[in-house]
Amino acid sequence: MRAPRFWQGDANHPAARLLAPLGRAYGRAAGNRMDRPGARGECPVLCLGNFTLGGAGKTPSAISLAVLLRELGRTPAFLSRGYGGRLPGPVLVDPARHGWRDVGDEPLLLARHAPTVVARDRVAGARLCVAEGADVVVMDDGLQNPSLAKDLALAVVDAGVGVGNGLCVPAGPLRAPLARQWPHVGGLVLIGAGPAGAAVAAEAQAHGLPVHRARLVPEVAAVAGRRVLAFAGIGRPEKFFASLCEAGAEVAATRSFPDHHPYRDADLARLAAEADGLGAELATTEKDRVRLPEAFAARVRVLPVALHFQTPETLEILVSAALDDPDGRT
Repeated sequence: MRAPRFWQGDANHPAARLLAPLGRAYGRAAGNRMDRPGARGECPVLCLGNFTLGGAGKTPSAISLAVLLRELGRTPAFLSRGYGGRLPGPVLVDPARHGWRDVGDEPLLLARHAPTVVARDRVAGARLCVAEGADVVVMDDGLQNPSLAKDLALAVVDAGVGVGNGLCVPAGPLRAPLARQWPHVGGLVLIGAGPAGAAVAAEAQAHGLPVHRARLVPEVAAVAGRRVLAFAGIGRPEKFFASLCEAGAEVAATRSFPDHHPYRDADLARLAAEADGLGAELATTEKDRVRLPEAFAARVRVLPVALHFQTPETLEILVSAALDDPDGRT
């Protein structure tokens, strides 16, 4: 879906005010659901989620957390709902056998870094993670899903947009009222900089929660000096376009698509023709790359990014404490 622009505006926008009663009802139901107790997993469960609909950087955060867990001597596996995929699971993702229409795009990226299980039933999915040898489960999304108890939940926030107008779907981007979500998180991962993110960070600190600041670092060698037509179907395409400029690419034009967009032949033909007309190469994200036909993908440059924490040692302390306290599960 493409988020409505008014979600990032004022809460008094006419559309937001019109939809506010629906948002209050949705938020109340979602908050009540979050409060339900979940089943204990067979091993610790760490969750990377976000307060809002749309992308915030959960997948690179999950990958970075898996790296940290390995440094701590643990064997992580990812657990994902597999948004956009047709398989209900639980199923172990095999990139040689599964495509994005089977398991979703994000699990295919995660599977490059650790065993990845897709399951709409999170409890059954966690069991399969353990069966595959994991001693800790990293949930990519699922903050609002109460079925599986979490040892630690971290909310990931894109500092460029924060929590938008602060209203619940459909009046705004929040999945539940922010006040109802704070008790379910043990810390904030703030990606990038901006006043919207600073406001959320201040609220987190007021709740006594640690704020782990991070930034997405693009792989410069992938695009430096290249003239490109950039396209992306992610939560906030403009963030990708800015990363291309940061990496030294000459961005001749940009094209935005809704998050998880299924590229059709007409989309691809139009992109190819525009790039040829501009004398540019095509460039996209790793997540978009897995949704492209292989023949077309071969002509597209991909910009990998990695998440770098400002003070990784503070995150290590928080994660270690969660792993060492099996009775402190939320």
